[in-house]
Order: sequence, then structure tokens, then C-alpha cells
Amino acid sequence: MADIRDKRPTRRRAVAVGELQAGPRAFPMIVERTLPKGDALAMAEVAGLQGAKLASALMPLCHPLPLDLVRIHCETLAERQVVRVYCECAVEARTGVEMEALAGVNAALLTLYDLCKPVEPALVIGPVRLLFKEGGKSGLWLNPDGLTQAEQERFRPRAPAGLDGARCAVLTLSDRVSASSAEDRSGPVLAQALAALGGHVAEMGVLPDGIEPLCGRLRELAEDGVKLCLCTGGTGLGPRDLTPEALAHSGGRPIPGLSEMLRSEGSRHTAMAWLSRGGAVQVEGMLVISLPGSERAVRQGFDILAPVLAHALAMIDGGGHE
Repeated sequence: MADIRDKRPTRRRAVAVGELQAGPRAFPMIVERTLPKGDALAMAEVAGLQGAKLASALMPLCHPLPLDLVRIHCETLAERQVVRVYCECAVEARTGVEMEALAGVNAALLTLYDLCKPVEPALVIGPVRLLFKEGGKSGLWLNPDGLTQAEQERFRPRAPAGLDGARCAVLTLSDRVSASSAEDRSGPVLAQALAALGGHVAEMGVLPDGIEPLCGRLRELAEDGVKLCLCTGGTGLGPRDLTPEALAHSGGRPIPGLSEMLRSEGSRHTAMAWLSRGGAVQVEGMLVISLPGSERAVRQGFDILAPVLAHALAMIDGGGHE
């Protein structure tokens, strides 16, 4: 099995779909629930639930997951004499639920096959595919074949809310990088992540450790209309790690919940997250968040922040709390 111990549990969801081509004899009996072996649609729903819950028993390398949701939905399509089966699974875990959704669909389809075969042995189980998955580092993945309008309305796939072109800045705090004796690895990672989330990175800069260089630059960025500034570096316990002090001297409003979230969720990756003194403040109309200086910590920290950034900026602009 894959080692997922260092991954952070996140909310995950997956939906799979498949079809049974029942033919002219079996299809009307499915719809009318008159098959000799019983109500095929009701039994398929039960089988799909069981199949999803037993996925790890069927596939040796599949992680067992404590599923929070399994939902089976069957549609009968008279024009094609087809039963279409959907399986939706959700969990908060370190790995996704694609296999559980696929196992649920297959178990439901096999049960339909079993109940229909005394009436019509020439049955066909049609294409089974993952419709979409969401959560984890990859966010939302949609099947390249797309979703119908009805599927969009029923399942409503959700990607993290985008930044919609908000002006962003990335500041790296490091004496060594500022003196050109070390390479800035974390700043470009943040810039790339902001752009992927729909932000416009208007400023990338490197400042030496210390209080005043950062304080002064934050005021300039806020006056220039930057909405989100992510800082990397200077959050540890070293004598020159002064980013938290700089944020405190900026005159901004503290936002303790974000720093608490970063430490708490980061500790699921490593206990060293508890040593970070990173913080968050609102400087005029700009949200400022400080992250550790390592490339890995920056990637993990941004993944933690991404789901709430757009809403935070909307609230700063006067939006509601919904």
C-alpha cells in the first residue's frame, strides 16, 4: 500500500457512473419491478452501498476508509433500454474515494445483471467511469468526456473558489537570499500557486530579515491596491526570524484563526509545524499571511489556505459571511 502517513486529511468526494444495457425483455420488468428474483433497483442500491464500503476488501492495495457518505442513484432510460447507476462517496481522509465510488457502481451493476439474467441472458454492462473527484492536493478533477447538465445540477462539483484576478504579492524574507548567497525557492512556488488559483501576481520581492523593511513594504503594497500578500521566511525561532514582529508593528488587525489553522493542519504533516510563529494580519484592504521559508512547508501551507482565501478577500471588501 502507498504510504500516506505524511498526507493531511481533507474532505474528499468522488462520483462514478456506469450502465446496464437491459434489452427489450428485461428493461420493462426492471421499471415495473416484476423480475422473478425481486426488485432489481432496490437491490442494486443496497449492493452499491455494500460494494463501496467493501472496496478495500476487493482490491488488495486499496486503503480502507471510514466513509462519511455513500449514495446510489439509478436512472432508467427508456429510449435506450438502459439502467444508469451513479455512486457518490465522500470522506475526510488522507486519500481519495475514487475506488469506493467505482466499486459501488460495479456492485450495483452486477446485481442488476444477476436479477435480469433469468429473463435476458444477453446483457451488457456498459462503460464504467469516474465522473469527477474533488479534494486533496489536486483539487477538482473532471472526466475529459464531461458532465451532462443534469449531472452538473445533481452533484455540483466544487473547485476551491478562485481569486478572480485579485492583485497579489509574494515577499521572501531572508538575509541570505537578499545577499544573493542563496536561491529563492519558496517565493516562486507561492507565485505559481497564486496564479493557478486565479490571482494576478503583481509583485515578487526579496527583503532582508528584520522589522522595518517588511513593515514599510507592506504599507506601500496596501496603498498600491494589492489585496493579498504572502510572505515566506522569518517565522522560526532564530535570532533573525522577525517576520511575526514585523507584522505586529505593521499596525494591521491580527487574524489569529489563520495562523492557528496553519499550525494545527500543518502538524498533520509534521510536528515541526508547532514551532512556526507565522501569523496573519489585515493591513488596510490587504490580507497578509506569513509562511515558513522551506519550499515543502510553503506548498503544504498554501494547500491549507487555498479553500478560504477567496472568502477572506471578499469579507475584507465588505462581502457577507455566507
